[in-house]
Amino acid sequence: MFSHAALNASLNGVSAVLLAGGYAAIRSGKIAVHKAFMISAFVVSSVFLASYLIYHYRVGHVVFHGLGWIRPVYFTLLTTHTILAVVIVPMILVTLRRAWLKQFDRHRIIARWTLPLWFYVSVTGVIVYLMVYQIYRPV
Repeated sequence: MFSHAALNASLNGVSAVLLAGGYAAIRSGKIAVHKAFMISAFVVSSVFLASYLIYHYRVGHVVFHGLGWIRPVYFTLLTTHTILAVVIVPMILVTLRRAWLKQFDRHRIIARWTLPLWFYVSVTGVIVYLMVYQIYRPV
């Protein structure tokens, strides 16, 4: 059976892997490889965003069923994930625009913030999925 939520988590996970690959490539001086990884991460993240919006338009609010100490942990994770997911979109666009315009000094300045935040959002998206749909799913 198709799980739209699992698809979204997979897209987030693929994005995180691509971001890690892009980081490793630029640290190794492989600019063309870095560019390919980062453009791929942007495409996958864009597909994720569209898919996420469609999913929540169809499904609406999803309830977390965990009880006890895990609830504040989950909601702290979800809150940071959500806030940074909103913040990261314009940061990604500015970072990519600066690279596109070959403003590499300016690109590097914002990329040092964009990459770890984008990576955090991608990874925590997978963790939120696991907590809501796998670990603490309703019985």
